[in-house]
Amino acid sequence: MRRLLAALALLPGLTVTHLAVAQSDPGWVARPNARLQALDKVTARITIVEARVGTPAQFGSLSITVRACNARPADEVPDAAAWMEITDSRAPAGSPPAFQGWMFANAPAVNTLEHPVYDIRILECR
Repeated sequence: MRRLLAALALLPGLTVTHLAVAQSDPGWVARPNARLQALDKVTARITIVEARVGTPAQFGSLSITVRACNARPADEVPDAAAWMEITDSRAPAGSPPAFQGWMFANAPAVNTLEHPVYDIRILECR
């Protein structure tokens, strides 16, 4: 984990606040719901998906399960971090998840879903 954080620190434009592990940082507050922006790249349709932590949400062939959603307190600069597992129902049986890890609202390029048809990003945790 430390090697990963050190490697991410070398990326241009990345700050230490983006690399904070949201669950262990006392500056984050756990929230029960995630607000996600979903893009269908084929139709250019953007959809806002409301996902409850622990309950799968659907977008196209994707099943999105938010395992944790954390936000900064109201008196700080707004940010959100969500741990997500995204699977594709069209993937071959036994395939790994299409995405698994943290996404950050203020740094969406740090960790993204790489999918030919869909794009997902975290907007906020509420």
